[in-house]
Amino acid sequence: MSTVREAVEVEVPLHTAYNQWTQFEDFPNFMEGVEEVRQLDDRHNHWVTKIGGVRREFDTEIVDQLADERITWRTTSGDTSQKGMVRFERLDDSHTKVELVMDVEPSGAVERAADLIGTIDRRVKGDMKRFKQFIEERGAESGSWRGRIKPGGGGPTPL
Repeated sequence: MSTVREAVEVEVPLHTAYNQWTQFEDFPNFMEGVEEVRQLDDRHNHWVTKIGGVRREFDTEIVDQLADERITWRTTSGDTSQKGMVRFERLDDSHTKVELVMDVEPSGAVERAADLIGTIDRRVKGDMKRFKQFIEERGAESGSWRGRIKPGGGGPTPL
């Protein structure tokens, strides 16, 4: 399993950066290779990706989400095995640090080769730069979800 870590400083307030990240269906706008993300409910998403000519579909579950602090997830089905967390840190009234940490288990020869030559790491770095550009150009979030999902299987709790 490979660990990928990348952080960017975005020129928007903390709540704006966090709120935009909760809009999973907008991920194809800044994540290379992500064709579609469909939010099934507050906790589950269905992903369609095409990376290196390989199309994958998988589901993820949010296992911990605390507004303006973090979102943690893991895959629950499909050929892809990953888990990760995105953290948000207020730097000042108009700047936020967004840090993404992912553990990815490449499946198949194409993914293993991509991991060995650093393609996954470069892709994540590019995705974070594109998120920065996406949110700074918008200047405002396209929506938000401010609920709380607690680890251990407790259901979403609206704030």
